[in-house]
Amino acid sequence: MSDTITTGLVSLDAPLGADKAAVIRSLAARVVAQGRATDADALFDDAWAREQKDETGLPGGIAIPHAKSAAVTTPSLAFARLTPGVDFGAPDGAADLVFLIAAPADAAEAHLAVLSKLARSLMQEDFTSGLRAATTDEDVVAIVQTAIGERDAAPAAAPAAAAAAAPAPAPAGDGLTVDGRPARIVAVTACATGIAHTFMAADALTAAGKKAGVDLVVEPQGSSGYQALPADVIRGADAVIFATDVDVRDQQRFAGKPVVRSGVKRGIEQPGQLISEAVAAVSDPSATRVGGEASAASAAPAETLSWGARIQRILLTGVSYMIPFVAGGGLLIALGFLLGGYNVTDNAANVIIQNSLWDLPTEDITSNYGPLGQYLGSVFFMIGATSMGFLVSALSGYIAFAIADRPGIAPGFVAGAVAVLMNAGFIGGIVGGLLAGVTAWWIGSWSVPRWLRGLMPVVIIPLLASIVASGLMILFLGRPIATLMEWLNVWLTDLAGTAGIIVVGVILGLMMCFDLGGPINKVAYAFAVAGLAAGSADNPTPYYIMAAVMAAGMVPPLAMALASTVLARNLFPPVERENGKAAWLLGAAFISEGAIPFAAADPLRVIPASMVGGAVTGALSMAFAVESLAPHGGVFVLFAINPIWGFLVAIAAGTVVTALVVIALKKWVGRKELEQAEATEMAVPVAA
Repeated sequence: MSDTITTGLVSLDAPLGADKAAVIRSLAARVVAQGRATDADALFDDAWAREQKDETGLPGGIAIPHAKSAAVTTPSLAFARLTPGVDFGAPDGAADLVFLIAAPADAAEAHLAVLSKLARSLMQEDFTSGLRAATTDEDVVAIVQTAIGERDAAPAAAPAAAAAAAPAPAPAGDGLTVDGRPARIVAVTACATGIAHTFMAADALTAAGKKAGVDLVVEPQGSSGYQALPADVIRGADAVIFATDVDVRDQQRFAGKPVVRSGVKRGIEQPGQLISEAVAAVSDPSATRVGGEASAASAAPAETLSWGARIQRILLTGVSYMIPFVAGGGLLIALGFLLGGYNVTDNAANVIIQNSLWDLPTEDITSNYGPLGQYLGSVFFMIGATSMGFLVSALSGYIAFAIADRPGIAPGFVAGAVAVLMNAGFIGGIVGGLLAGVTAWWIGSWSVPRWLRGLMPVVIIPLLASIVASGLMILFLGRPIATLMEWLNVWLTDLAGTAGIIVVGVILGLMMCFDLGGPINKVAYAFAVAGLAAGSADNPTPYYIMAAVMAAGMVPPLAMALASTVLARNLFPPVERENGKAAWLLGAAFISEGAIPFAAADPLRVIPASMVGGAVTGALSMAFAVESLAPHGGVFVLFAINPIWGFLVAIAAGTVVTALVVIALKKWVGRKELEQAEATEMAVPVAA
């Protein structure tokens, strides 16, 4: 493993700028100049986005701007000692010691562990004193490399590093007790990137625990992995501290324990106060307990997150767990069309039930690859359709999980299934998930006898929350949605006969992009498919409508893919950049749901932008008189579309328009709220 810091990455007492942006940009340029990153602007953008979300200044004149960035090729530490210092947002003033921690986007655990050692060393006064006393770049490199384990022993010129390797003994503390014995506290620390603040907070809490005379054990959940606390340690704990900016992994381990929650920086700056609050919670019957409050919404300090940001983080948790269903199912459906032809939807279920590899179908062969293609196409299509059938339930279930932890999963899944039953689409899934999660959280907050607590998360909460959430969906949402869909269908039929065909294209494009697979989208699609049977050479209007609907439905995922992976990667959090890669193929296959992860996380910008592009595509498709004899398939059924050039031009125009509009909205409308999304990066899985 190469050296993480070299003399070329050190700047001693040189002016790098009057503000933190200039300092970060200068250090990023130094990393690129040393051949350890490819793009200084990209590295700065990633570090600056992290800085905007939560300032990286720490008490004691220290700042640690940091980022994971695709521009970084070698894990690096760039160091600057500033005279005078620059304000990085620390409560006690300017920072004179600045480390830019630059990690590759796919950094290995070994590299991340090295970077975390630096963070822990920054909590040692001897280490920072050594950096302030260093006279040469070589001295700084020696101090840092010894502290992070890249040198076996400290040279004579850098004695401070040796002292930094072992924490100084803590003085006797205040003796916070429970039932006459030292209090037993367990803590979890975690920040968005899992590199620096995670381990600094862990060490600060450990030191404060020794000083306070309590038995405190910390579990840092960092990017380089984590060692889970032993079950008996958790079981014997009096209270829990969560100093985190993201959701706690396996939070159910701490169920029922009194909990104090804060952001990770408070764990660094006020560890003693957190410990005192945790001990006080032990004897407070009204104290919040794990499982009895909103996990995702409470993962950061209440004063730093608006309600909108909290809801956004909850939605992102649901979206991230839903993504594998969308990506896997959509790709399988696309393969089904490719192998089985555009009519594979007509009898795919019968084909896989009545046939096998040893008994291939002999009738109604629509595949260009013969009976084998028909059979395999049907298999792929049905597996994909089944996977997509879980989409809304998974979204709803894991939204509820983000609010109420594991007790919310079952009622959330049920509410999502009911939303599908009631034709409420993914919007209904979001509403159902929120209802289920809030209900499960509320029931979990009830004070019940000790003998009943074990039944609460596995029986009582799922039962009652399912009844309440799904009952509300059935009683109050189903009929209004059904009425709306019927009215829209009648209206579209009348409109097609009285208004201009281009106007109909615009309206259908707007409907296809409004709720991305929801009830309004389904009305437009069902209207188009139902009309296909009436199409003919003398009456091509139904074919025009089908082409406009399919083209417009392809625009949202293609546009999100274009914006997040090509045009403006820095405006999208890492999880959405990964989603964008899958959205290319989903959009090409006419899987509008490929844009749901983007719309669920940022509906007020993604949905309007998608509707603008969908309207453009629908109008152009009608203007070019594009006909589609296929009800589904996207580019995989181009043989059923005429003229192909008109279809592709309409899609390209709408895709570019939507991408540019969503970029403009993200750039100039509510930019601060967007950056909150990155806080979930380490809390939820990312689709491959």
